[in-house]
Amino acid sequence: MQLAEFQDRFQAVRAELAQVVLGHATAVEHLLLALFADGHVMLTGVPGLGRTLLVKSAARVLGLSFNRIQFTPDLLPTDITGTEVLQESADRRTRSFRFFKGPIFANLVLADEINRSPPRTQSALLEVMQERQTTVGGQRYALPTPFLLVATQNSLETEGVFPLPEAQMDRFLMAIHLDYPGFGEEVDIVDAATGAGAAVLQQVLSAEQLVAMQQLARLVPVVPSVKEYALALVRNTRAGAEAKAGSVASLLRWGSSPRGGQALIAAGKVLACVRGRQYVTRQDIRDVALPVLAHRLILSFRAGAQGTRMSELIDRLVAETDRQLAPPLKSRRWRDVLLAR
Repeated sequence: MQLAEFQDRFQAVRAELAQVVLGHATAVEHLLLALFADGHVMLTGVPGLGRTLLVKSAARVLGLSFNRIQFTPDLLPTDITGTEVLQESADRRTRSFRFFKGPIFANLVLADEINRSPPRTQSALLEVMQERQTTVGGQRYALPTPFLLVATQNSLETEGVFPLPEAQMDRFLMAIHLDYPGFGEEVDIVDAATGAGAAVLQQVLSAEQLVAMQQLARLVPVVPSVKEYALALVRNTRAGAEAKAGSVASLLRWGSSPRGGQALIAAGKVLACVRGRQYVTRQDIRDVALPVLAHRLILSFRAGAQGTRMSELIDRLVAETDRQLAPPLKSRRWRDVLLAR
């Protein structure tokens, strides 16, 4: 597969989704970036913003098998992964256990309102997300390829929700926040939902083509200066004795793990392909910093009490890192300027 073909297919998928998903252009792009980077996604926001529609439509357009799991307080881990059932032979002489696969066995799985279930149930997804397998009765069962998990999470202000553990949130490549649409966009949404005709989505890709695009994106090279920039963003979130007063790290109780740097590079590679380039720039890393890092950071008590917004904090983090890595004025050459972009 060539880079131009990657670009054309990505744009075709985005254009097809735009027919039914209205008012969330940035969220759609970020979702596709994460899926093409072979990463899991968390969708946050209040109910009713079309999160389920977005994921179901993406599965249809990408040609992926799809299952939806509605998380509730009484949901059990076996309701997700599957369970073994004791079966008797036809002649009733022997009995054996047979494994019945749960809804997790699909290419694209929607964990809807994941934080409505307690941590005991949520923990069933830890092995699934990291290892792409599940273990039941001492037997390991591999999940289909590709396997992508998209979870929706209600705001903590809503009733009956449980916060997700930090270790589980860290396994999501991106966390995408969906906000209320604008007035004009909401008019289009009402017309589409109450009109006589509904758009019919067409399949643009197959599962095999999606895997090929994921593999192509992984081959995009990253020069050391861009790699160092991504790691500097991650390291500047970690509070400690070296954190300066007024820095971003001083406002955080918990910084990003090394998975944050991996996610920045993976998403930056896909974005470079979408933009028609065979290399990643610092601007690619900046453009994915918010959805990649926001859910990995925990504000300090003081920063939270002051009403600090995570989007503003990420902007400060980018500006702080840019100043830190800017070459000295006297030593700036055309090559240094190009690498700093």
